[in-house]
Amino acid sequence: MSAAGRQGFHAGRRGEHAGVLTTLVRTSLATGAAAALAVGALGVAPAADAATSTPGESQAPAGEVVVIPGTAASVTTRAAAAVVAMSLNERAASVIMGHIPTTDRGVLRDYMATTGVGGFILMGANVPGTEDRLREITAALTVDPAVPPLLGIDQEGGDVSRLPWDDFASSVTLKYEPPEATELAFAGRGALVQRAGISVNFGVVADITDDTGMFIYRRALGTTPESGASHVAAAVVGEEPEALSTLKHFPGHGAAPGDSHRGIPSTTESYDQWLQTDAVPFAAGIEAGAPLLMFGHLAYTSIDPNPATLSSEWHRIAREELGFDGVAITDDLGMLEASGLREYQDPVANAVAALAAGNDMLLSVLGTNSGTAAELTAGIVTAVESGALPAERLDEAAVRVMTLRLQAAGAGRGLVPCSSCAPAA
Repeated sequence: MSAAGRQGFHAGRRGEHAGVLTTLVRTSLATGAAAALAVGALGVAPAADAATSTPGESQAPAGEVVVIPGTAASVTTRAAAAVVAMSLNERAASVIMGHIPTTDRGVLRDYMATTGVGGFILMGANVPGTEDRLREITAALTVDPAVPPLLGIDQEGGDVSRLPWDDFASSVTLKYEPPEATELAFAGRGALVQRAGISVNFGVVADITDDTGMFIYRRALGTTPESGASHVAAAVVGEEPEALSTLKHFPGHGAAPGDSHRGIPSTTESYDQWLQTDAVPFAAGIEAGAPLLMFGHLAYTSIDPNPATLSSEWHRIAREELGFDGVAITDDLGMLEASGLREYQDPVANAVAALAAGNDMLLSVLGTNSGTAAELTAGIVTAVESGALPAERLDEAAVRVMTLRLQAAGAGRGLVPCSSCAPAA
């Protein structure tokens, strides 16, 4: 797709999507026939099982491919209908991107089937030594190929690389090269992600800093607002045909000293200062069409004392000021607990607060086990039933996540198998 075509597509998508989502979900929820519509609207005949349910490593999943294309509006309609047909428990589970550390395909498939989570992040403990074996794992994670989960990975390249066969250039050097080099590198990186059967790449670091002492420096794609913007946009454009790009870590680590893996970095930078500096690469990535925006555990105290992950104001800014209309996802919620701060030691409270603030998907990695997803799901259900979390907020999040899942299927992202793939270079 040409640059002009991409701009037209994304502009059209934003225009269609802006007023459709809330109207559809509310209308669908009020329509008695909506539940009956859901199965037919999805347009999915019962798919053959993508993998056997036999536990263990002895049986390799087949990985059936099901592609159901459609316009942005029709996909959102199908997504809203699917969410209407869900129970409250299923809606709560669908906004969680979970994780368990294993390469056992039977265990992974059972986890997805029993929890009903909407996504899974593959960490180092999930990545075997070859691309073929990784595709078997992603096939096992895909219980229903017609409505695939969002499978994510932190494939930045360089310092943060889960795929050992990724030899493409990373931010370590790309920040000093023309944006065209970034586009090419991320085109290759997106292809590797796609070949692995993964749809979402948490790979575009839109933070900016010229401070070599900051933990994010080597991972950032730019040292200035201008260089960050050009390289971030190039990375999104490069990945776009193959992987769903995620911009991180909004609203930007560069202004906030410290490592959010160990605390809550903060800055007193004002909104106007942010708009002229750290906001610029994120705005460029959004304009380029990035469908996911990851909110960081960092606080701009002059705007909101809360971490951006738990800030409704930062979510308002992203959507109303920067025009983001995709899926807002948290950075790993386990990092909040790892901060050591007493107010963030309850994982369920963190999850509910993150949803209430405006996140559509909850990423849960650190400290997780096979029971974490069920615990978070139950906590979200309780919060909705008690009125602590508006049901409309959960519905909105669930529709956004389901829309992206159906878009991913319709675009052929993260599909399995790939018997025609050439060996990774």
